[in-house]
Amino acid sequence: MTAIQTEDLTKFFGDFCAVNGLNIEADKEIFGLLGPNGSGKTTTVLMLTTLLTQDRGTASICGYDTRKDPDKVRSSISYVPQDMAIDTNLTGRENMLFFAKLYGVSNPRDRVDELLEVMELSSRADDLAKTYSGGMRRRLELAEALVHEPEVIFLDEPTLGLDVAARKKIWEHIHALNRKGMTIFVTTHYMDEADRYCDRVGIINHGMIAVLGKPAELKSHLMKDVISVIVNGEYVPVDLEGVLFVGQSGDELSFTAENGREALPTLADALSRAGNSIRAMSLREPTLDDVFLQSVGKQEESTGFEEWKYRLMLRRR
Repeated sequence: MTAIQTEDLTKFFGDFCAVNGLNIEADKEIFGLLGPNGSGKTTTVLMLTTLLTQDRGTASICGYDTRKDPDKVRSSISYVPQDMAIDTNLTGRENMLFFAKLYGVSNPRDRVDELLEVMELSSRADDLAKTYSGGMRRRLELAEALVHEPEVIFLDEPTLGLDVAARKKIWEHIHALNRKGMTIFVTTHYMDEADRYCDRVGIINHGMIAVLGKPAELKSHLMKDVISVIVNGEYVPVDLEGVLFVGQSGDELSFTAENGREALPTLADALSRAGNSIRAMSLREPTLDDVFLQSVGKQEESTGFEEWKYRLMLRRR
């Protein structure tokens, strides 16, 4: 039995197709769903957690159909949303006990004490959550999500806004959960985290999976060196044999070449002759950022699900 499985999963908001024929599987691994804003990540998570109903296709969690057996799905999972899900006017322990009682956990105080210890929050358990740092609040949310011992946990941008040390600590806990056999489904904009911590990743673009696989495999498929170029002003395109323009992030351009060391001076000359003002150039091996840029291309900002909610709110006024 596969922990997470979808077949042709599709969702429309009016005439906007947010998720289009999604086919993914994940089982006892850390699976990362990556993509630009409006690509369908949040909509996918909401369907998998039974908070939205798909328009076409199927999804199952631990063998339970999300549409036919939503209660059984919910008893098998936890979902930690991007927005804060704790009451800052309660203590950490009170937040935990509230969730334990909601889930009908037997011996809730013992379970709460156990998880507070696991998440390294015992010493602050009786302090108000409003006094916690961002990293501590995120660890408390993770502890809440584990109180009923789910088989699958969904984490939406679990380290967003945290400093480097707090991000590392969160991922240490996520890895510990996975080592115990839990399936982790995570969305993130941090490519370095996905590269380092996820067993497999899927990059979604316009509601469809563009690439899917292990980070190392996806990077190796580029089979080329990456030349990064920092320019002043607007990029003036160049056409150079053997050199492929991958994408642009801010003022940084990315190109790939079979032999980057040989191509670098030729590219510099071509860019200058075309009128580009070069500030810096560097040569490196491919990263997951390069895979991402090549998969999604240059994006026009889209808010997808959030835009649909805003339009719906206006119609109801």
